[in-house]
Amino acid sequence: MSQANRSLSIWQNLSGKPAGKWLFGRVICWKAPYFGTIRPRFIELRPGYCEVRIRKRRAVQNHIGTVHAIAVCNMAELAAGTMTEITTPVTHRWIPKRMSVEYLGKAATDLKAVAVIDPMPEFDAAMELPVSVDVTDTNDQVVFRALITMWISPRKT
Repeated sequence: MSQANRSLSIWQNLSGKPAGKWLFGRVICWKAPYFGTIRPRFIELRPGYCEVRIRKRRAVQNHIGTVHAIAVCNMAELAAGTMTEITTPVTHRWIPKRMSVEYLGKAATDLKAVAVIDPMPEFDAAMELPVSVDVTDTNDQVVFRALITMWISPRKT
């Protein structure tokens, strides 16, 4: 079984159970420890879509009391990467190639990141896959937007 299938299978097995979404986040952060710095909470995950939330807490704040820009970038990359992981077929692999970001407002509350692929591509030859991520505050205001380009290529046999 491929890693992508394992990640989706783990999500499907845990997400409906008490504390299952929290536990899924811990599994992802064990696999990629840096993401643990933001203490993500996965809300929804399916091929082409991922929603992650973080709490505004002292450990992710900057000197003016808002969520630090790099913490927001971290959140966006986590959402995009996890969604790409479960979307990419087992015959392919992926890695982030490029990330462009726009800071649109102060991140002064808890945050929600939504990563989407639209439209869903045909996965055959190597390709660049653009993943858009919007981060909103608790007032549904977009405070950050990223376009993360993933490099998708067939696995070597």
